[in-house]
Amino acid sequence: MTSIDPKEAASALSDIDDIVGRVRQSRIYEVTSLMLIMWGVLTFAGYLATYLLPRSGGYGWIAVYVAGILGSIAIGASSKTRLGARAFDVRMFMAFFLFVAFGVFSSWLGHFSPRQLGTFWPIYFMVFYIIAGLWIGQALAAIGVSIIALTLIGYFFVGDAFDLWMAFVDGGGLVLGGLWMRRS
Repeated sequence: MTSIDPKEAASALSDIDDIVGRVRQSRIYEVTSLMLIMWGVLTFAGYLATYLLPRSGGYGWIAVYVAGILGSIAIGASSKTRLGARAFDVRMFMAFFLFVAFGVFSSWLGHFSPRQLGTFWPIYFMVFYIIAGLWIGQALAAIGVSIIALTLIGYFFVGDAFDLWMAFVDGGGLVLGGLWMRRS
């Protein structure tokens, strides 16, 4: 029987801990990437509908939100079945609800124009991505920072095609970010 010294044991435990952390991050990235891709496609459609039919854009966004929420629930339930991970946590739901409620209150209080709303919401959600990226992984933070920067460029420098710009920046950025996370 071979014995190992305490340094070798500590090194082996550290290696195991590192592997567990990478597997956990991989599982989180797998589910998150699916969510990002789905929300990216829906967001792209919402901005495109707003660009093509500005007077009816609000109805398009309602459809985006309903489809996104139902899709998120389906992805969460599917990931729980496939990965054996708990996907729904009431505290996370409440935190997200409060986050969105504060955004709605801020929008109402700020009396934003449609263009300002089209800038506020992506930036507001990307701050959430950046904060989540501090715990989950740098990919989310990088996606958030990139989309915020491009959103601000669009707000200040893109004229009447702002909603079209945002379709590619926000919707396309989420899709590309989701595909990137699948590779990470």
